[in-house]
Order: sequence, then C-alpha cells, then structure tokens
Amino acid sequence: MIAIVDTGIGNLRSVQKAFERVGHAAIITQVPEQITSAHAVVLPGQGAFRDCMAHLGQRDMLEPVLEFIRCGRPYLGICLGLQVLMTESEEFGCHKGLNVIPGRVRRFPAGMTDAQGHLCKVPHMGWNQACLTRRPPIFAGIPERAYFYFAHSYVVEPLSDAVIATTTDYDRPFVSGIWYENMFGVQFHPEKSQKVGLAFLERFLRV
Repeated sequence: MIAIVDTGIGNLRSVQKAFERVGHAAIITQVPEQITSAHAVVLPGQGAFRDCMAHLGQRDMLEPVLEFIRCGRPYLGICLGLQVLMTESEEFGCHKGLNVIPGRVRRFPAGMTDAQGHLCKVPHMGWNQACLTRRPPIFAGIPERAYFYFAHSYVVEPLSDAVIATTTDYDRPFVSGIWYENMFGVQFHPEKSQKVGLAFLERFLRV
C-alpha cells in the first residue's frame, strides 16, 4: 500500500492520480495506522511549513511518519514534504521540522537576477532542470539534466552535502533533491512534470 499523507495543504488528488497512471493504487490518509503499515509513504504539499507541521501534530501523524522513516521503508517528500525533513524553517518565524536531516529552510534572497540581468521572480514557478550530483536509484533512467515543474519560494539548506542528489539553478544553485538511505525528497512536483515526472514516480515504487 502507498500512503499519501494528508497534510491538509495542496492538491493531493493530483499525486494520487499520478500514481494510478503508473499502475499503482494509493490512498490519501490521515490515519496513523495506515501510515505505519504502508509499503511506501509519500508526503506532498504546497503552502506554509508551520501549517503543515501543525496539521501533522494535531492529527497525531508526526510520530507515525517518523517511525516509518526509522524503519527504513521508502519515503518520498514532495515540495513541502522535502522541507519538513529539515531541522527548522524560517518561514513566518522559526518553526521546528522533523529533524531527520539536519538543516534549515530559507526563502530565496531578494534581488536575484538571471543570466540576462532580469530579476528572478519569487515564487520560482515553471520548468527548470534538476542536475544530478549523484544518481540515487529513484533517478535511474532519468536524463542527467531533466526538466521538472517547480512552484516554491523557500529552499532547503542541509548541513551535509552528502545528502544532496540534485541541484537547480535559479540565479544561483539551490538543492532541489536529497537522498539519504530510504529517504528521498524533491522540491519539484513530479505529479505536474508530465512523462518524466511519471517515470520518476514509477522508479520510486521500484525502490
């Protein structure tokens, strides 16, 4: 069973439909027992870090998610689901994350410009490349500089470079994907990234 954690934020149904398109049923759940008993857990989301963490806490889902990760089973964080793996976020003040990957979530700095000198808009929205710094199994068969769809204003800054799987350039490189043991997290949205996104989700299910 694939459990998509209902964070109360974002279009979870689009993630569920993407898994269905690659031939795997997935449930959207807020039930702790369904999270801990799942074969794989996906935590997607768009919105505020603090709201996501508060929702997980209010619904008693924090410990089930942490227990699932500690058990070594496959976890995929999408956008906000990547960010909550960090120690804390500066979005709307300082808020604690799951702290399974030491690091911080910060907003894109003001005044970023592209190669032509134009201001980079925040949020960063649209297609951009995920450049592999190493090749985790979830990227098997994915091109070296594949395009994925992004929609975010904050980026993760892990303390250790060893967990970085991909980077993306937006005025400067930022971490767009991590891999540590059984954990994968991406800042982009595979469910919105057409064929390459579906291939990415299909590879996750083979892990």
